[in-house]
This record gives sequence, C-alpha cells and structure tokens, in this order.
Amino acid sequence: MNTLQEKEKALKEYIKDLGSLAVAFSGGVDSTYLCAVAHEVLGDRMIAVTAKAAWVPDREYREAEDFCTEEGIRQETVQAREEEIPGFRKNPANRCYLCKTALFGKILRTAERCGMSYVAEGSNMDDLGDYRPGLAAIAELGVKSPLREAGLTKQDIRDLSKGRGLPTWDKPSYACLASRFVYGEEITTKKLAMVDTAEQLLIDLGFRQMRVRMHGEMARIEVLPEDISRFLDEELRNRVWTELKKAGFSYVALDLQGYRTGSMNLGI
Repeated sequence: MNTLQEKEKALKEYIKDLGSLAVAFSGGVDSTYLCAVAHEVLGDRMIAVTAKAAWVPDREYREAEDFCTEEGIRQETVQAREEEIPGFRKNPANRCYLCKTALFGKILRTAERCGMSYVAEGSNMDDLGDYRPGLAAIAELGVKSPLREAGLTKQDIRDLSKGRGLPTWDKPSYACLASRFVYGEEITTKKLAMVDTAEQLLIDLGFRQMRVRMHGEMARIEVLPEDISRFLDEELRNRVWTELKKAGFSYVALDLQGYRTGSMNLGI
C-alpha cells in the first residue's frame, strides 16, 4: 500500500502532466487540498473556479474567496441558478447529474476562456461508495479527478492537509443544500434559504457536523450521536424550535440515529 507521501507524489506528477488546470473549488476539505497542490505544481498555470448559487451558503463562498486571496490563487466565479437547470427544481433521483452537467459545462467554458487545458474536481476514493450520479456527469464531460487518480481517501486528504497547515484539515464534511430534500419534493430558493438558516443556527450553537433535512414543512435535524444529548437542555431546544419556526418550518424533529451521509438515498 502506498504511503501518504507516495500518494501525494503521484498526485503532483499527475497534475504536472496536465500542464494547466482549472480546479472546481468549493472551499471544502478536498478541493482546498487539490487547489493548494495544483497551485504549488502549476503556479499561475492554474485557476480556481467557484460556483455562486442558492444551494451554496454564503459562508462557504466567502471561505473559498478568502483562501484564494491568502494563497495568491486566481479565482473565477460562475453563477448558477436553479431555474436554468432543466428538471433541477423537480428534484429527481438524478438531480446531482443534472446539476453537475450544467455547472461543469460553465466551468469548462470558463477554463477555455482563461486558457486552461483541463478542469479538475475534488472527489476522493471514499466517494465511490455512495449513490453519486454526479460522478457520471463528471466522467461524461471529461473532467479530471486527480485525488481519485492518486488513490487518496478522505482521511489521507485530512492528514496531508494538516501537514500543510491548511485551515480545512478538520473542517466538517459538507454537501450542497439541495441534498437536504426528499427526492421528488420541489426545490425552491425559499426552501434552500430555510435550510441554510437552520444549519447556520446549529453552527452558531456549536454543532460542527450536522444536517437539517427537509420533509415538507418538517425539519429533521441530524447531529453527531454524541451531540444528541445536548437537546435535553430546554433552553437550547426552545431556541432551535423558535428560530426554525421563524425560518418557516411548522415541525422540528431530532433524528435519533444521528448524522450520516446519504440518508436521503436510502430509498434509491
């Protein structure tokens, strides 16, 4: 089995062979590490491209922007709107495929305009284990996945990021807000804002890894199993209920199984 250093060396060689690169940069753990390595290898022959959309919280965009500014990485922004993506609002089981097809189409055009030969995204080996139709879109469009090519897992990326002093090494895993909805339930800008408000509240209350899933008028809160007991506190419980009601939810429930990725994919 390759060591972390061997995997990172393979990643650098892969990126070097590409010559120039536009990295789809969300500001998360994986894409931040990929951006840092690509910038080290390619210098000004790489750019970061970040999406601005209703399903991306402002805090995520700001963190991505701050990182590029601090590291001296050229950043481009693409605007994405749910009404521009055919079928997106209906939230079918292949929603991620539809979104990635439209979004990476814009990123590819941005890369071409900026003189970059390839586009890369930050999926890792662990992403192959869940239902991820977006990966099919990425493959069809010819987008590169350097972290997977180098055999890097999520934990590998966290360890290497920590070694580099990247601020995201222990950042909680994140996914776009559209993943909070039951398949078939219409996604609107208003509903996305409701989920964003609810999750921001939990972040402000100190919950690091969490999700707020939307089921009609109900918010289903997922937090780490060790954090579930915090909701025994009446003051915290009342604040969460009050604030989520203000955000537009009629009901608020706590998922007793706790946080886990892909919980909306159980019926797929």
